[in-house]
Amino acid sequence: MSMTATIPVTVLTGFLGSGKTTVLNRLLKHPGLADTAVIINELGELGLDHLLVERTSENLTLLNNGCVCCTVRGDLVETLGELEARRRRGDISSFTRAVVETTGLADPAPILHTLMADPAVTCRYRLEGVITTVDAVNGAQTLDAHAEATKQAAVADRILLTKGDLAGGERLAALRRRLETINDGTPMLEVVDGRVDPSEIFTVGFFDPAGKTADVRRWLHAEAHDHAHLAADGHHEHYHRHRSDLHDDRVRTHCFTIADPVRWEDFSVWLELMAAMRGANMLRVKGIVAIAEDPERPMVVHGVQHVFHPPVRLDHWPSADRRSRLVFITRDLPRAVIERTLQKFGGVDRERMAAG
Repeated sequence: MSMTATIPVTVLTGFLGSGKTTVLNRLLKHPGLADTAVIINELGELGLDHLLVERTSENLTLLNNGCVCCTVRGDLVETLGELEARRRRGDISSFTRAVVETTGLADPAPILHTLMADPAVTCRYRLEGVITTVDAVNGAQTLDAHAEATKQAAVADRILLTKGDLAGGERLAALRRRLETINDGTPMLEVVDGRVDPSEIFTVGFFDPAGKTADVRRWLHAEAHDHAHLAADGHHEHYHRHRSDLHDDRVRTHCFTIADPVRWEDFSVWLELMAAMRGANMLRVKGIVAIAEDPERPMVVHGVQHVFHPPVRLDHWPSADRRSRLVFITRDLPRAVIERTLQKFGGVDRERMAAG
C-alpha cells in the first residue's frame, strides 16, 4: 500500500486531567471528522472515557489493559488491524483517519514506535502527528513530578494549553517558557473548553523523529532495541525494569461500582471533603454517578487533585449499565480510605459497593 493510500493516525496524549477527552469530544462534533475511527486506551480495569465521548459510531474501541508499555503493542496492532478488516468487510462505516487517545500515565514512545515500525501497522496506517494537552493550572508541578508528562510534551507536534483561563497570565507564560525548553519550536495553542480548529490538529504533516530533540530520538531508539529483544525472547520482565524510572509503585488505580443511586447532597459533600483533605494524593478522579433525585439523568464528575470541575448532568445514560462507576488514580492513598469515607460521608451502602 502506498503512503498516500495509508490511513493517517493522530496520537492524542497528555497527563491525567489535562483535557484530552474534552478536546476529543469537541473535535468529533465537527462534520468533517465523521469518518474518524477512535481508539481510547484507559488505565485500570474499569473504562469510562469511551462512555463520555459523545459519539454513536461503532468506530470507537476501548483498550483498558492499563499498560502502555508491553501489552499495548499487541493490543494496538490487533485493534488497528481489526478496524481495517471490519471496514473492508463493510461491518463498520468507512473511516479515513484514526485517533488514538492514550492514558494520562502513558509513556508515548512505545505507541509511536509501534505506529512507525511495526510492519502489520505500517502497511495500512501512517503516523501523522502527536498532539499533547498540558494543563496550565497543574502543568509545572506535573512536569516536575512525572517523567511521562515530560516525554508527552517532548514528542508533541502541537501542544494544547488547557485551562489557561484558570491559570492566570504569569503562570501561563512561565509554563510556556518551560515547555519551550522541552520542545522548542513546537506550536502551542491555548484551548478553552476543548475548542480547537481541526485544521490545526490534523495538518501537522508526518511525524518526523529527525526533527525532534536528541532525547526523543534516544527514547525511540531504545524502543526499537526493546522491541527487537521482546520479539526474540518473548519476555517482558526486562522491559518493565527498563521503565522503573517511569512507573511509580506508589501510583494506584482504584475502581468502584455502586449499585444504588446516591443522594447528590451527600455525594457532593464527600467530594468536597476528599478534595480538601486528600487532594494532593488524587492525581485524577472521574466518574458517572446515578443520582437518587433524578436516576434517569446521571452526573459526570471530573477532578484533578484539589480542583473539581462543575459536575455535568447527562440527558440520558450512555449505556445500558446504570450503576455509578468511579475511577481514582492516586498516589499514596489507600483504597480503604476512599471506601471508608465514601460510606461515612457519601451515603453509600458498603454491601452495595463493589470493586471495578
